Amino acid sequence: MTKGSCMCGEVVYEYTGEPQATALCHCTDCQKWSGGAYTSNVVVPRKDFHVTKGSPKNYNVKGDSGKMNNHWFCGTCGSSLYTELEIMADAVCIKAGGIDDKSVRDFSKTGVEFYTKDRMGYSAPVQGADQKPVFADS
Repeated sequence: MTKGSCMCGEVVYEYTGEPQATALCHCTDCQKWSGGAYTSNVVVPRKDFHVTKGSPKNYNVKGDSGKMNNHWFCGTCGSSLYTELEIMADAVCIKAGGIDDKSVRDFSKTGVEFYTKDRMGYSAPVQGADQKPVFADS
């Protein structure tokens, strides 16, 4: 079982099993939400993911794919926690920075980079990762 939380500890979550994927997302939605060039994500099955403490807040936005992106965050400290994407109905994209175990959040291999069409010029492609110009190409 792998656990994670927001910065203040008010929201805690866990998942069981191995991640389905490790992914960076360069879409403008993720850039605005993270305040950075991309989000780093550990993708797990929704059935294996559970919030065990607290009640995260959410914000829904229509993504570039035309599908809804449901962003979950801590209402106290504002930490980005996870995203549930309509386009990936059976998965949760956990924001890797909130995972407690550094060996999990510092994944040694990025499997895929999404929305590379929106990549910032100072962010080079990760060698060996699948490069997807948009999410729908996955």
